[in-house]
Amino acid sequence: MDILNSLKWRYATKKFDSKKQLTSQQIETLKEAFNLTATSFGLQPIKMLVISNKEIQQKMLEYAYFQQQVVDASHVLVLCIKTDITANDINAYFDLEKKVRGVDEEVISKFRNQLLDMYKNKSLESKQASAKQQAYLALGNLLTVCAVEKIDACPMEGFIPEKIDALFNLKEQHLQSVLLLPVGFRSDDDFMSTMEKVRKPISETTIEIN
Repeated sequence: MDILNSLKWRYATKKFDSKKQLTSQQIETLKEAFNLTATSFGLQPIKMLVISNKEIQQKMLEYAYFQQQVVDASHVLVLCIKTDITANDINAYFDLEKKVRGVDEEVISKFRNQLLDMYKNKSLESKQASAKQQAYLALGNLLTVCAVEKIDACPMEGFIPEKIDALFNLKEQHLQSVLLLPVGFRSDDDFMSTMEKVRKPISETTIEIN
């Protein structure tokens, strides 16, 4: 029940306390949680920027349609996808697996070749769509960890990706922004913090098949 209470506690924070900052340990926890997110085939086609520079956060304000959370939050996390998944990326994963797990090439060679063939035949659009879905997996994971750690957060799709990409030179890094996640601590006068959650009954959102 503890995790359910944490999920009931969380909400999309509308007003952050700009005077409160996350600790370095809290940021490390969020970075670890992001890195531990499940991804398709373990390829991790996602990256996360961790922004704590107030001048940069101020620049982001216009590109986030003037949602003040990006300025007042302790940090802003920018979830990005790799613009392409190449044979080099796939081979790097399997080479890392050999190093970490101590397995021989003959154990993984069949799967390695299967993935190389699969991605060779995928369109760029298909690879990017898949990567975006995995960015949302990471977002869900981060929101749950934030709830458990009593870190407030506000997931955002409402921003101009091209402007954020340009601000952080993401194109040159073969990255593309997908989501923003301001994190920090709710302000005492955020009226949304005390409002009841509006959710359908569980009977309407789940189907049991026995």
